[in-house]
Amino acid sequence: MVITVRESTAHDIPTITAIYGHAVLHGRGSFEVDPPDEVEMARRRDVIVAAGYPYLVAERAGIVVGYTYAGVYRPRPAYRFTVENSVYVAPNQHGAGVGRALLPALLSRCEADGYRLMVAVIGDSANVPSIKLHASFGFTHAGVLPAVGWKHGVWLDSVFMTRALGDGATTAAD
Repeated sequence: MVITVRESTAHDIPTITAIYGHAVLHGRGSFEVDPPDEVEMARRRDVIVAAGYPYLVAERAGIVVGYTYAGVYRPRPAYRFTVENSVYVAPNQHGAGVGRALLPALLSRCEADGYRLMVAVIGDSANVPSIKLHASFGFTHAGVLPAVGWKHGVWLDSVFMTRALGDGATTAAD
């Protein structure tokens, strides 16, 4: 079935919350240990959208099967041309092309919005599907913070990958 990517709406929050909640409880991609409720997820989405960043969902047959967003990488002004991305896919849709539909749409939006670099902070060096997804869209390895998080009874790494957007660092800012 065809995957459609569109802007998220407040109506999507219950499904987004369920997708993220599963990732928090069963995965290592997020370092949260308690899944946030719908009110908190709506608040987080509202902050991203109000700041002008993209927050997208993927639908298959009218059902939200994944989401992605970009947000501030770091709050200091010098980082204003850099964004950090997140991609989450419903557990029954892993390996079904949802991430491959979401990530290029997010990249395009961020390029159009004038950002110059996207940073992926991937939880767990063993998160090979996410690492491969990002690499397939031009992200390169930028480093690892070893054993920086403790979850599910194990130490987890954070993997950093980056990708230039638009002209990247080849043109002056502003």
